[in-house]
Amino acid sequence: MANCCSPPDPKSPAPGFRKALWIALWINLAMFLIEGLASLQSGSVALMADAIDFFGDSANYILSLSVLSLGMLWRGRAAMVKGITMLLFGIAVLARAIWVLQSETTPEPLTMGAVGLLALVANVIVALTLFRFREGDSDMRSVWLCSRNDAIGNLAVMVAALGVFGTGTAWPDLAVAAIMGGLAITSGISVMRHAHSDINQACLAAQ
Repeated sequence: MANCCSPPDPKSPAPGFRKALWIALWINLAMFLIEGLASLQSGSVALMADAIDFFGDSANYILSLSVLSLGMLWRGRAAMVKGITMLLFGIAVLARAIWVLQSETTPEPLTMGAVGLLALVANVIVALTLFRFREGDSDMRSVWLCSRNDAIGNLAVMVAALGVFGTGTAWPDLAVAAIMGGLAITSGISVMRHAHSDINQACLAAQ
């Protein structure tokens, strides 16, 4: 019986996936810096959550690139790490939103809206770049889900900015942050399940 830690690769990554990952990586790193600074200036929890998500996605793209030439087992393990990361990110965002409920700070909506729009454009570009890889293995799927969640999150940040502007309170910002946290949790669980399936498939192929 072959060792499950060294299985043959039953499914190679799709052509062009590496190039798409590099494009996504640089866009996400740039937006992490821009949105991170904007979140500090505006005081927005939703914007901060989105900036942290950009950073997490950048780390995930680096992880994907590092295992891209390896077998399905290692790509499945990388996807499992990313799924756990997405889950922890969601929990952290929800915890941050609950903590901010104790303060009376109201974020600055104009900065939220402008940076949210810029982030949306960036994430639409990334999502379109990765769209054709959404039905690949668990690693490809995790990359696609990260990009999809980012685009949804940017739309939500812009809605939150309008809500803060209209109500003069932080509630819309906190509500959107909570939604983004919940989306990260459900997506993380989905990626972990798919990764578990890929790992099992790789082990069965090695027997």
